[in-house]
Amino acid sequence: MSWPLVAGISYGLAALAYFLLAALLLRAGRYQRGRAGLFGAACLATAVWAAVATGGALRWTAWLAALDGLEALRTAVWLALLLMLAGGGGRRWAWLLTVCGLALAGWVAAASQHVLALVAIRLGLAVMGMLLVEHLYRGTPPDGRWGIKFACLGMGALFAYDFYLYSEALLFRRINEEIWAARGAVNALSVPLLALAVARNPVWAEGLLLSRQMMFRSVALLGSALYLLAMAGSAWYLRYIGGEWGTLMQLACLFGAGLLLSGVLFSGTARSQLKVFISKHFYQGRYDYRQEWQRITHAMAEDSAPLAQRAIQAVAELVESPAGLLWLRRDDGDFHAVARWNMPPPSVAEAADSALCGFLAARGWVIEMPEWRADPGRYGGLALPRWLAGDDGVWLVVPLMLERSLLGFICLAPPRTRLLLNWEVRDVLKIAGRQAASYLAHQASADSLAVARQFESFNRMSTFVVHDLKNLVSQLSLLLVNAERHKSNPAFQEDMLETLAHSLAKMKTLLLKLRRDEQPERAEPLPLVPLLEQLVRDCAQLEPRPVLELCAAELVVLANRQRLERVIGHLIQNAVEATPRSGHVALRLSRSGAAAVIELSDTGHGMSEQFIRERLFQPFVSTKSAGMGIGVFESHEYAREIGGRLEVSSVQSRGTTFRLVLPLHADAAAA
Repeated sequence: MSWPLVAGISYGLAALAYFLLAALLLRAGRYQRGRAGLFGAACLATAVWAAVATGGALRWTAWLAALDGLEALRTAVWLALLLMLAGGGGRRWAWLLTVCGLALAGWVAAASQHVLALVAIRLGLAVMGMLLVEHLYRGTPPDGRWGIKFACLGMGALFAYDFYLYSEALLFRRINEEIWAARGAVNALSVPLLALAVARNPVWAEGLLLSRQMMFRSVALLGSALYLLAMAGSAWYLRYIGGEWGTLMQLACLFGAGLLLSGVLFSGTARSQLKVFISKHFYQGRYDYRQEWQRITHAMAEDSAPLAQRAIQAVAELVESPAGLLWLRRDDGDFHAVARWNMPPPSVAEAADSALCGFLAARGWVIEMPEWRADPGRYGGLALPRWLAGDDGVWLVVPLMLERSLLGFICLAPPRTRLLLNWEVRDVLKIAGRQAASYLAHQASADSLAVARQFESFNRMSTFVVHDLKNLVSQLSLLLVNAERHKSNPAFQEDMLETLAHSLAKMKTLLLKLRRDEQPERAEPLPLVPLLEQLVRDCAQLEPRPVLELCAAELVVLANRQRLERVIGHLIQNAVEATPRSGHVALRLSRSGAAAVIELSDTGHGMSEQFIRERLFQPFVSTKSAGMGIGVFESHEYAREIGGRLEVSSVQSRGTTFRLVLPLHADAAAA
């Protein structure tokens, strides 16, 4: 590979790196003033200079004319930034004038093609830059150097390499092409240091923050790249000195290095150690609270595993713990290990009034077992149960507080890497414990509500069955009353046997409905005329006897026969019971558009408008003294279920009319 191409790649990397850093600093116009603005301007000037240098390295003649001037601008902006950071009152202006003078002299020297003068001026600017970096670092108080040292290293590297380049050029009266080609790569390597400095020092760029995830991935990628480069160099050296075995040794070395790198990258312990190292040495706080909050929320909300196990994993990941146990209060009042993650549960229960539960409920502290064993006095002389005190596999006990009560606690195993349990870690664990407790309590409430709904559904079905049995009992009672007068009539005997068989079939159907494994009722095309005729025949013994009036041809709806028969039967039974013997009950079938209308009218005592509006369709509400208030409610609900509606109009002392409007089956509606 030729040196022009190597130099082009080197300066191209520098241009890309500084463009990205400048975009971070100057995005959305938020950092256009003060130190952050000047910092962004310096990065942008360096990016433009490196881009032009890329063209110059590739022998693009048109780009070479602007290269010297852009280098002077780039150096001047970095020096101006150092002056602003260093401060110094009047001396700062003196420095600034000196920088401007040297930069202008360099520009003039470049224009006049005086190479030695140009090299000498740039060498002076490099020396001035190193002096300013040293002045900035020494002038910063010791407690503030944490936020300035990476900036000093990054900018110092720029000026130190310029000093090396131009001092060698001044000594040998020419610029070394190899040293000049490596200059771009050196400038690019300074970008991570400058980015860390910006992230550490909010005075320079408020709001700019390199996330821990981005830092972790960047460090892992950089470390992997350096490792692979080192292994490639070792493999090349082995091939160079290996003779006949050189190729074999090179391939074996590269393959083994790849396997070792894969093992390290997929190692939980190595990842944990790297995360702790980054948090300890590059950030003031250990946690990125926004990211941790999102992670815990997503872990609790997903359905990849039971909620109890997900709660353990979410809390354990905060401290790099590989295992844990979840203890929750059960119906007997004691705490039991209800879920585990990579940890065997003990076969004991913890009493709610024990010293451990009382301490967690009263204090809400996170108990660190090594600290408790070393000094129990820090926990008020707390006496822990034997299963916990004698288990070296438990490192932390995290309480799950729900408001002011103890819902449970999580026992965590020791972390993969050594972790200092300071106040920040303890606070984050307590907050995560409260969030996990809220999710677990919500799930317990949802489970209880589901059980209650199952009982409610069963009780509701039982209520309907009892109501239907009451109607059947009424029919059989009326049959016995009439049997005293007509028992010798063969037609009555035949009708009685038919009624008994029909009632028996209904009772069997009702008993089947109480079974939990009953199949759901299926809707099918149902002709209405035969159904209504059967219902009127079943009510032949009632007084007044219902009369059927057919005002339409055969109509077909989509419904379950037994349910619809029961619904209309309830309405007929209510109409007969509300009407005196001398009254009139009429059942009519008609068509209205794409709907069938079953109208049931009576001349009974009627209902008030207020009762119809507020109470008629409520369960367990009835105008009859012995009524259960279920028939009309079930009729209304089933009509809605199959896409219809139940309408009612009534006048007190004059009668009531119910209109059951049902959508016709598709074929019947089209006809």
